[in-house]
Amino acid sequence: MRLNKEQEAAVTAPDGPVMVIAGPGSGKTFVITRRLDHMISVRGILPENILVVTFTRAAADEMKDRFTKMAGRKLPVTFGTFHSVFFNILKYAYGYSAKDIIAPDIRRKKIREELVRAGYSVKGDEDAVTHVSDEIAYIKENGQDPDLFYSNVCPENIFRAVYKGYEEYLRASGLLDFEDMVKLVYELFKARPDILAGWQRKYTHILVDEFQDINPMQYDIVKLLAADGNLFVVGDDDQSIYRFRGARPEIMLGFGKDFKDAKILKLSVNYRSVPDVVETSVRLIGKNRKRYAKNLEAFEKTHIPVKVWEFSDFSRENQHIANMIAAMAKNGIPYEDIAVLYRTNTGPRGIVEKLNRLNIPFNLSDLIPDVYSHWIAQDIITYLMIGAGSRRRGDFLRIINRPVRYLKRELFSDPEIDLDSVIEELADKEWLAERVDQLAHDIYVISGLSPYEAIRYIRKFVGYDSFLREYAADNGISEDSLMAVLDDVMESASSCRTLKKWMERIREEREIREKGRQEHGTAAGVSIMTMHRAKGLEYDIVFIPDANTEIIPHKRAVKEADREEERRLFYVAMTRAKKRLYISYVRQRFDRKLKPSPFVAEAGLKAEKM
Repeated sequence: MRLNKEQEAAVTAPDGPVMVIAGPGSGKTFVITRRLDHMISVRGILPENILVVTFTRAAADEMKDRFTKMAGRKLPVTFGTFHSVFFNILKYAYGYSAKDIIAPDIRRKKIREELVRAGYSVKGDEDAVTHVSDEIAYIKENGQDPDLFYSNVCPENIFRAVYKGYEEYLRASGLLDFEDMVKLVYELFKARPDILAGWQRKYTHILVDEFQDINPMQYDIVKLLAADGNLFVVGDDDQSIYRFRGARPEIMLGFGKDFKDAKILKLSVNYRSVPDVVETSVRLIGKNRKRYAKNLEAFEKTHIPVKVWEFSDFSRENQHIANMIAAMAKNGIPYEDIAVLYRTNTGPRGIVEKLNRLNIPFNLSDLIPDVYSHWIAQDIITYLMIGAGSRRRGDFLRIINRPVRYLKRELFSDPEIDLDSVIEELADKEWLAERVDQLAHDIYVISGLSPYEAIRYIRKFVGYDSFLREYAADNGISEDSLMAVLDDVMESASSCRTLKKWMERIREEREIREKGRQEHGTAAGVSIMTMHRAKGLEYDIVFIPDANTEIIPHKRAVKEADREEERRLFYVAMTRAKKRLYISYVRQRFDRKLKPSPFVAEAGLKAEKM
């Protein structure tokens, strides 16, 4: 492959700070590997003095393999992630070894223990552990004060207690986590100029891939290492989608201010996508205010219009996509050339069921959370089990005060519960007897309803929605996150006419999820993943379902910076498509009308009603 003029300018740029703004499909990896070859073979820079940094081990390995093939031999260029490079520095300075890094499962276990110790119930809500872990990572990598941080998961006093307990455990155990590596290297370089000078002599030339994903502390360390200004960074501010991890597109936007003599180059030819994908995605991302202006164009000249569909509900949307994939396979299109991209990891639940019923193989790059193990789902299932005839004491104890009815456990002491007997025992407590009588009435009503209608009744007439709102307020957690679980449960039940059928569907979903866990990211078939996970990948055919307001942009994206990030995320999803791009949204969920994502109109697209 020959270099175009823009690529050649980047490859042959002289020493000094250089930033290459590389649009989607513009050949940034090709440019980096060719620049390495040029630096070594033409300019005589010693390979052992070159450091290439990227953000994942897979990306670093791929870069190394591609460069080795190009060079035709192994050369001692250092390829690594920020964490691997920083750990190597700490190893020489302090004698750390791999056993000093906390294992991911131990970290998770410890955070879970601290949450429980602080009084936060994580039973059936393992996502809370993940989110708190992510928030701890965010604080540490960005050098924030935990006492000034407000968690989106749990009350501030609980979060701070968890953070303190986790940190005390690390120190007492002599362990460090990945976030500590960044902080310790920065502190080392600031305290020991002699050690910093040694690494500056070692790495006279530094190249950073995916520069838009860098966070402030990583950037501070890079600036310290690149004292001579021989820094070559490649990225795309329009593809900065990891703000929740600390990435800041502002860093890329301010590169010219940090390095006054910086050379800023652009790669504007998209070799990946057809013109229609490029043009619509450019229209969309052009709505962002804080970005570098770009004139992107497609190398490919074949036009294939982007399709947008409007469906009445998610079930019809998922069925249509599954049917289309089946038809494509019959026409000889490999499953591996197709991807379905979602905003969140709960999104794929519906399409997975449809594909499974059509025996279409798929690869889940993100594990779908088991919503049925959540305590909310367990509450709802228990209500329906009682409605179906269960009289087990344990079932009644689970739901008697959800919502709160002020009923004591002692009233339900027998292994099998007879509500008429309980009412008789409360003859002298009329107000309590009335509550049990109402519970009996609710169970009678539930017994005659389909699962979907029963859940609707439990939410609106039994008062479960109100109970969740009070629970969220009392525990200082997001009401939206609880309602989202309840909505997912209700969605699952919507196509099942009986409790037996719904239980079969739940069992089937869990089997699929277990299969997905065992084959995580390795199985052949249609790729199903989140938009975040899709970054850096490409497929002939891409489906983007659920393009609705509150899904994308996400309902929590209320600030302008957050909405711009959501727009970048949608842009990344669109630009994964090489040939065909299908976007869809729905008109309603349950009885609530939904609006299409504003990004559809911003991209200049109009929907066809299905």
